[in-house]
Amino acid sequence: MSHLKFPTPITEVPLFHQGKVRDMYDLGEHFLMVASDRLSAFDVVLPTEIPGKGKILNQLSLFWFQQLQIPNHLVTADVNEYPAVLKPHADYLRGRSMLVKKAKRHDVECIARGYIVGSGWKDYQRTGKICGHILPPGLKLCAKLNPPLYTPSTKPDVGHDENISFEETIKIVGQKTAEILRDLTLKVYSEARDFAAEKGIILADTKFEFGELNGETILIDEVLTPDSSRYWAADKYREGENQESFDKQYIRDWLETLDWNKSYPGPEIPKDVMLATQTKYIEIFKKLTGKDPEL
Repeated sequence: MSHLKFPTPITEVPLFHQGKVRDMYDLGEHFLMVASDRLSAFDVVLPTEIPGKGKILNQLSLFWFQQLQIPNHLVTADVNEYPAVLKPHADYLRGRSMLVKKAKRHDVECIARGYIVGSGWKDYQRTGKICGHILPPGLKLCAKLNPPLYTPSTKPDVGHDENISFEETIKIVGQKTAEILRDLTLKVYSEARDFAAEKGIILADTKFEFGELNGETILIDEVLTPDSSRYWAADKYREGENQESFDKQYIRDWLETLDWNKSYPGPEIPKDVMLATQTKYIEIFKKLTGKDPEL
């Protein structure tokens, strides 16, 4: 919610934008993107933070930026290369931030779905389609979608994202850009899905953001983190039931057991649920990268 302001230790440079999880600062030539430990579920920032979560998200995005062969907005994540004005905050920024190029964001959230789950499953049950894609009848929860689907959504600053058709994205960004966004989304998803499969992980779905810089479409924001993706254990996958996941689905499932209307303020997270969530994030980082995150 754009009217909410979360405390931040950095006051020496202008805060350009504060999202549910990330704080963006304007450094002139570049942005400083900082991943906080805030947790958002159902588009609500919960009052309990997950210690180290921002560092895991940031370091996993860095891993994927280096892994994927696609232009992106990363300049550096080495705090020693940051402008001098940020030196007093080096300890805070280390591991949870990056300097990025200033791209003009496309106002479409680009989602690739390899399995039928979440809002896609609800859409299918209601209409037999997902975002305008007609699917065969009788598909089960978490069934594999072959080929994967591109299912864009709107990117409002306030309120919930809303699934839209490909034709509607053309109205927002134009035919040529809409096709580029679709093709890049499916290409990056396929690359990441195949990489994750080698690690015993199913990348069920993910969402990307893209921007334009010097006439080129580049990958921006976070990429393939457990905040923006569903990761499942391949050896425990069972069609027709909910999967064991390494992402914030654990928190969503816990929230669904509460008498809460999914609006502000969100409920406090008990310590055991918070620690279990933290463990999920650490576990997927280790499985994908083969290393421990620097927390």
